[in-house]
Amino acid sequence: MEPFKNKISPDLVQCLGMHIERHLDGFDRESYEAAILADLSNLELKQRARLIADETARILPDHLDGKFHIVRSVLHPLENEGVDRSSDEKGIRGWGMMPLGMIVADHGLEDFEKSFALLKEMTKRATAEFEVRPFLDKDQERALSIMTPWVKDPSVHVRRLVSEGTRPRLPWGMRLKQLVVDPTPTLPLLEALKDDPEEYVRRSVANHLNDIAKDHPDLVAEIAARWLKDADKNREKLVRHACRSLVKQGHPATLKAFGLNPPEIVLEGPQVTTRTVQYGDSMDFQIEMKSTSSESQNLVLDYLVHFKKANGSLSPKVFKWTKVTLAPGETLALSRKHPIRPITTRVYYDGTQAVSLRINGQDFGYSEFELVMP
Repeated sequence: MEPFKNKISPDLVQCLGMHIERHLDGFDRESYEAAILADLSNLELKQRARLIADETARILPDHLDGKFHIVRSVLHPLENEGVDRSSDEKGIRGWGMMPLGMIVADHGLEDFEKSFALLKEMTKRATAEFEVRPFLDKDQERALSIMTPWVKDPSVHVRRLVSEGTRPRLPWGMRLKQLVVDPTPTLPLLEALKDDPEEYVRRSVANHLNDIAKDHPDLVAEIAARWLKDADKNREKLVRHACRSLVKQGHPATLKAFGLNPPEIVLEGPQVTTRTVQYGDSMDFQIEMKSTSSESQNLVLDYLVHFKKANGSLSPKVFKWTKVTLAPGETLALSRKHPIRPITTRVYYDGTQAVSLRINGQDFGYSEFELVMP
């Protein structure tokens, strides 16, 4: 897979230079491109965008209206609102919005109205989820007052920006400390977007709620219970995605919102059937559980692999498994293979590891196995 940093490429720099030249008198395109391309290949994604933003701002007019006029002039005409959009001879869009958005955030903080009007146009051509955040950080109330009407905007990208741009803990983005402490100002926005016709927007609402859940789990559980009442399949999917972390953690109020009660079972296992696992193979285990309830039970089964760390201690990682309905007195046997293979987010170590179960938020069993590294 090509690194993301290559989305900010020499071709993009040259394309941007071409469009600036069309709208800026006296522009020395050759010097502009040379100043950027001399260092671009040595930089990572955000550093590349920052270099382009700084060099572009340097050659633009000093006054804000002049800067914003050029930025607006180089934007690609709106032809479609697909996600995969690249810059071309018609204008700049897609990843090209990243450095241009930085210019707006760097120079527009004293004029919210002009900046948000430009960011609204830019997000239709990619996203402005990172660039609205400095404005929210400076004056949250003012920024939200501008964004609130956007929940009804015809553009799916503008509606998504309302949710994505205000996420308290957006990955790669500035953390919005005020909203981490008190997320209630954005809740009316999420309410307005929860049944949006586009999954692209609803997915953002779910991720926003998942952000909130990290600091306010009870609040998200309350929202989940309310939204699940008379929910259609789209909203139910949204809520399940929003609560994925809370369900894994076994948060009681969240489980209750999904109708998941403490399990009434007798469990044998997990029993590891591969006591010694070679790196690259799988760890296999099985369970058998019997219902002790007089009523049917909906059960969500996850399992935890307790991986050995460099210091010798074990650290559990939760993996989703399955959902079952267990009839009164029913016995059910299940098995699972968990591959122990190279992934970029984990370093494996020789020695004793273990597996356990989590059923409707309650932990059961513990079985060890030996991992042999090459």
